[in-house]
Amino acid sequence: MGHFRFSPADKPPLRIGILLDGTKLSAFFARIIGDIQKSNFARIELLVFRKKPSAIPQPKPKSRLGAVQHRLLTPNLRKRALYDAYLRFDQRAKPANHPLDPVDCSSMLAGIDSIELEPIGKKFVHKFPPEALEQIRAKDLDVILRFGFNILSGEILNSARYGVWSYHHGDNDFYRGGPPHFWELVEKSPLSGVILQVLNEQLDGGLVLCKSLFTTEQTASASVNRYTPYWGSTDMVIRKLNELHRCGWEYVKSNALPASPYQGKRKLYRTPTNFEMARWMAPVIFKKAIEYPFRTTTVQHWKIAVRVGHQPLVESSDADVSGFRWIEPPKDHFWADPFVLQHQGKTWAFFEDYFYPKRRAGIASAEILGNGNLGAVLPCLQGDHHYSYPHVFRSGDDLFMVPESVGSNSVDLYRCREFPAKWVRETTLLEGRFVDTTIWQHDGVWWLMTTRAEPDSRAGCLFLLYSESLTGEWKFHPSNPISTDIRNNRGAGNVFLSGGRLIRPSQSCCPIYGYSFSFNEVTELSKDRYAERQVRTITPWNGLCAVHTYNRAGSVELIDGAVMTPLKKLLSSAGSVTR
Repeated sequence: MGHFRFSPADKPPLRIGILLDGTKLSAFFARIIGDIQKSNFARIELLVFRKKPSAIPQPKPKSRLGAVQHRLLTPNLRKRALYDAYLRFDQRAKPANHPLDPVDCSSMLAGIDSIELEPIGKKFVHKFPPEALEQIRAKDLDVILRFGFNILSGEILNSARYGVWSYHHGDNDFYRGGPPHFWELVEKSPLSGVILQVLNEQLDGGLVLCKSLFTTEQTASASVNRYTPYWGSTDMVIRKLNELHRCGWEYVKSNALPASPYQGKRKLYRTPTNFEMARWMAPVIFKKAIEYPFRTTTVQHWKIAVRVGHQPLVESSDADVSGFRWIEPPKDHFWADPFVLQHQGKTWAFFEDYFYPKRRAGIASAEILGNGNLGAVLPCLQGDHHYSYPHVFRSGDDLFMVPESVGSNSVDLYRCREFPAKWVRETTLLEGRFVDTTIWQHDGVWWLMTTRAEPDSRAGCLFLLYSESLTGEWKFHPSNPISTDIRNNRGAGNVFLSGGRLIRPSQSCCPIYGYSFSFNEVTELSKDRYAERQVRTITPWNGLCAVHTYNRAGSVELIDGAVMTPLKKLLSSAGSVTR
């Protein structure tokens, strides 16, 4: 989504400098630079390259045996040999299109003024020589981005108007130091964080401009665990620069995260020693070896539940979940994402109908009978794409649906032509990969919430848009992103009124997909501001591993829940999964 590349403010462009170790950068940094260059409010004015120190000649070993002995006797290599071996094996697990893949950015950076310098100071702490500082200050920079060099100290930290901005891949409340997103695996932390900070002399203790939280992957691969946090945080720089240009530095500082006590188990995390690697990896390898002969494919098997005539969950002080009637889908299917709609005196459920053999879903509907059972299940929306989250709603006398169809690369509005089974695409509301889109009308304005799924939904940001009409132009809300926390950045059902409060259901995908859902009271909603507070969270119970959707109409409530189940138990004798 390119909204952050445009600023409507009539101000001079921000002047940006970048600290680099060379022109070969990670795909992560290359994307950030590309966003700046495509923006209308920021210009890269200076590149500062780190000059590699002159190598001190070392005597060559006289034999191959001598070379091996030399490597083994080098203290640092010997101390981290197991971690180095781990990194080599980890490369095999690295996903395609990885954010740390190297990219030659020579053409992208061509024509920008540059200087090269050799930093002074200790091995891991870099200070800049006075003549380099003078050249940097002469450029009158607003922001310096640290995409290279080591830990910075000294006057370079004050050489741009708004400081040196730097990423830290780790939640700085718990993980200071590195390697990035490695110790979260070792310590089984449920979350892997990323911050953008203004550097100061305290390591990872600067002003935190923004933070995103992602689910730590259930893996032993750091490369796999880094994929989502890196890709999911590429827009931090461009959106904070956009905010700086539109609203000024005082506004940016007011939105910064307040300082909090450090809660990490170690004062500073470092590259693991051989002992630390062995202590972590030995149980992992042993467990895999034991489980290997008995391995089987297990899946989250979803089903829906109906409850009639109870106090609504959002109004229940003890979150009473009794009374829900679970409905088992037929063989080869799961049912999820239930929405509810009252029409012509009857109550209807619309839900995702997933077909295991084809690994694809459509939208189905069924009348909810008085005893909580479902009537005949009717297909509503089938096609070339996977459909889910059938957000159904009414506008005047018309019925509409916005199903999730991330594979179509668009968010489409469907109009009901023949209830309940015939729906026709009316228009495209948004272009791009989005999930769990929810629309409602409030104070005469249409509001739309959706979660960006680029490169996938695990890296999502929750966005709010508004429009004067359902099919009109949707405008990007200035408070975006509404959430970058995997625990509440996806919708879980219709936004609804309860006791005079506007409630937004959200789902948490931590520690696993769709783990729980929460009710959030929208406390402020206007074209300029948005705020909410969490009211209540519903977590799995009675053997469920996840519950992630809630909808209500009148006295009828719908939820869904999942149980981890061997796939072969869910398939009919003739069923087989298409690969």
